[in-house]
Formats: sequence, C-alpha cells, structure tokens
Amino acid sequence: MTSRTSVRTGALAAALGAVVLIPAVAATPAAAATAPTVSCTSAKAGLADKLKKDITAALANRRGTVAIGLYDRSTKTTCTLRATTAYDSASTVKVTVLATLLWDAKKHDRYLTDREASLAKAMITKSDNSATSTLWKQLGLTKIKGFLSAAGMTRTVPGANGYWGLTQENVTDEQKLLKLVTARNTVLSDNSRAYILKLMNQVVSSQRWGTPAGAPSTVTVHVKNGWLERATHGWRVHSLGTFNGGGHDYMMSVLTQDNSTMGYGVTTIQNVAKAIHKDLVPTTAAVARYTPTGTPSEAYVAVPPQG
Repeated sequence: MTSRTSVRTGALAAALGAVVLIPAVAATPAAAATAPTVSCTSAKAGLADKLKKDITAALANRRGTVAIGLYDRSTKTTCTLRATTAYDSASTVKVTVLATLLWDAKKHDRYLTDREASLAKAMITKSDNSATSTLWKQLGLTKIKGFLSAAGMTRTVPGANGYWGLTQENVTDEQKLLKLVTARNTVLSDNSRAYILKLMNQVVSSQRWGTPAGAPSTVTVHVKNGWLERATHGWRVHSLGTFNGGGHDYMMSVLTQDNSTMGYGVTTIQNVAKAIHKDLVPTTAAVARYTPTGTPSEAYVAVPPQG
C-alpha cells in the first residue's frame, strides 16, 4: 500500500510489523550526559579494536538513538552499545512470540497444529499483524512471561492490552534469544530452533533489509525486522539477524529510535551491519555480498484486538 508518515491517534501506524498506538506523553528533555561508546571484546587479536573503530565510524554523523549487540561464536567476539536501553519492540517481538509458542508446545509434548503453523509462517515471513495478535491472545501473558523467564530475558516487558508491539525489549535480551535460537539448549528443542531459523530465512524480499546488509554469500541469512512510528522518539526501526556458514556463527541486534523516517533508520542499521560483516568475514572482491531491498515495504494496519 502507499506509505504515509503522519500518524493519527489510535488510527494509523505506517508500518507492516508495527502497531497502532495510544497517544504518547511528551518526553521530558534528558539531562546532558556523555554519549555511550561502542565496547568490543574478542579472542582474535586486533578484531575488537577494528570493530569498535568501524562501527563507530558507521554511526558518525547519524542522528537517532542506536543500540547494538553482536556476538560471534567462532572468534568469541562481543560488541555492545546501549545494551540495556529499552525500546518499543515493534515486530521484532514476533520471534519471541514464536519461541513462546514452540516452548509451550514442547512442555505439553505436542506438535503445532496446522492452524498454528500457518499463523506462525505469516507472522514471521510476512510480518502479519493479525496472525501475531491471534497467537498473542492464544498464548496469554502468563505463558509469554513464562518463556521470558526460562530464556533469562529478565528485562523484557510484554506490551499490555494486546499491544504486543509496545513490548519493552533491549539488546541484551534479544541477543539471549538469538543465542537460544542458534545453539542447543534446554529451553528450545532442536526442531523448534530449526523451525524458527527456517522461517527467518524465508522472510519476503521487501522485508529482508537491515542486519543482512553486506553479508557475504558464504553465510546463510536469517532476519526479523520491526518498524513503528510514534508521537515521541519518531520512528523505531529494528533488525535482528543470525548468520551461519563459512566457519562463522554470529548474530546481531540493532535497535534504533528518534529516526526522522523509516528509511533513515534502515540506512543507519545497514551502515552498522556492513561494517560488522566486513570485519568478521572478509571476502575477496569476487565474492558476492548480500544486497537488501532498496524499498522496504510499508502498509497501514489495524489496531490489534484487545485482551
């Protein structure tokens, strides 16, 4: 559908994968403080310093508030920026919804029903909001909070009154989730992990932007994005991605807000992603890199059902 940038209270949110919101309270100006800086550690000599330098350069002269989480198992590398800052989740919470559904099914020793599988596929691959609202209501806050506890996602707060897109999340918890999805653990079964990654690998082309930008052809890409405009802090634009292959196994979460447009936030995320992929998996000029869509999709969506 045609995209717009204006928002009317409780009626519009220019985003597939976002939700329509109640009015926001005007933000109180923050006290002057030193901006946080990128922090990196690595078992590979020189890599931490290079990543810190290149991620910092990617953010230079970019407006907005950016949080970053990176973890690479192959080199024991970690980078963070604003790791504990809370953001409205928008559609990135859909990975948590699917993980909760699979976790609960495992507890009851059952497979997903055909209906649940259909809803899950639409929710992840197309960022379908109606499917998400149906699963969110089916699960209920008790099960969702149960999964968050089991996953150690202690700072994630589910959105109230059916507003799943207003779930509060941070980079630390999103990285915990991606680690669970990408390695054997007692919370999610191997089949559940494979199912989540399969759907994240099948996201429609118009939504395959963000953290995959610049990924080499030697790795398999899994992604889930979220985008949402509100009266305060402008556009929230987020991207979760995991990448495996060519001797590498890494994941990143990039959460942003205070963006003037959705596209501006997308560009910021992709600048960061390109720097990270280039430093972690250097390639020759002959090796193709992943080029995401230049026209991220947007559409109007309805208010999710209450309850």
